[in-house]
Amino acid sequence: MLDALAAYQRGFAGRNARICYAMKANSSLAILQLFAKAGCGFDIVSGGELARVLAAGAQADKVIFSGVGKTRAEMAVALKAGIGCFNVESEAEIDVLNEVALGLNLQAPISIRVNPNVDPKTHPYISTGLKGNKFGIAHERTLMTYQRAAALQGLKVVGIDCHIGSQITEETPYLDAMDRMLDLVESIEAAGIPIHHIDFGGGLGINYNGDTPPAADALWHKVLVKLDARGFGQRQLMIEPGRSLVGNAGVCVTEVLYMKPGEQKNFCIVDAAMNDLPRPAMYQAFHTIVPLQYSPAQPSTEVFDVVGPVCESGDWIGHDRALAVKAGDRLAVLSAGAYCMSMSSNYNSRPKAAEILADGTNSHLIRQRDEFADQIRGEKLL
Repeated sequence: MLDALAAYQRGFAGRNARICYAMKANSSLAILQLFAKAGCGFDIVSGGELARVLAAGAQADKVIFSGVGKTRAEMAVALKAGIGCFNVESEAEIDVLNEVALGLNLQAPISIRVNPNVDPKTHPYISTGLKGNKFGIAHERTLMTYQRAAALQGLKVVGIDCHIGSQITEETPYLDAMDRMLDLVESIEAAGIPIHHIDFGGGLGINYNGDTPPAADALWHKVLVKLDARGFGQRQLMIEPGRSLVGNAGVCVTEVLYMKPGEQKNFCIVDAAMNDLPRPAMYQAFHTIVPLQYSPAQPSTEVFDVVGPVCESGDWIGHDRALAVKAGDRLAVLSAGAYCMSMSSNYNSRPKAAEILADGTNSHLIRQRDEFADQIRGEKLL
């Protein structure tokens, strides 16, 4: 994780830039603490995430509050905590945030999230910058929305924001979105509204299955060259990486329970399931799966679907994998650091897995495995 962070730090060396970890990727307290100690800010999307990141030792003024559905209560808590910036995502939200801030006799620092209508060329469920997506203000309405926000006493315009998607593996969408963003900054400032920071969001992908995303330092070097050429190189810059910081740092270790041959499919049934590793079921995502007991003397000749115990046909970890394993062997599901533990659940009343952080030869238990009492805490019989 820190090596991945270092690539971003190299890319922004000598610049007025803030790296805000998108904690939705993995919100475990120890992970947040690690990034806070490394000087990161944070991108959050709920009051719960704000509480988590503050509990991990982060500074509220280095936190960006994104998301299309902020409640009045969440806004109030964030304002009282001294939030760094709200990324506002609709004109209706502008009015509500203004009311909440005035009611507290405070001023809310805001940037407006722009939908630049740029195709990130990723899975449609994680594309966020096209006209058909629910996120942000339409590019064509951005200037009038800034003018409206700047006239409200409870708001203080401080920046502009966009986030076009996740698991992006090409540089072109970033460069296209940046050009559209800078065009907007020019028009907004021409109308007399200063923009102090430019937030380019996150979304840089990782290698799951031969993917070749650009290296973070190389990508941001190209972005900065264009920024300099257009005269914006000295602005405060913000980015919101998540997956690219933690994705390839995580491994899900699972035990083979049964080998089940079939007429059309062979199944390798493991003790991990869609509640532990939801990405394959949700996004048809690929994760490399390797035996921990791999032996070159046992070539992988049979092909299996690797599936979990949950009562859903969609409960699969990998399709058509060549594996030489038997019951009792353990498998490692790679690239499981992002959008796995943070999206896990107790479906089928299954306990959430333990989480262990490895640091060289040292290891730390940073999340205990659920007990049954954890699952029913807060529930009552009639």
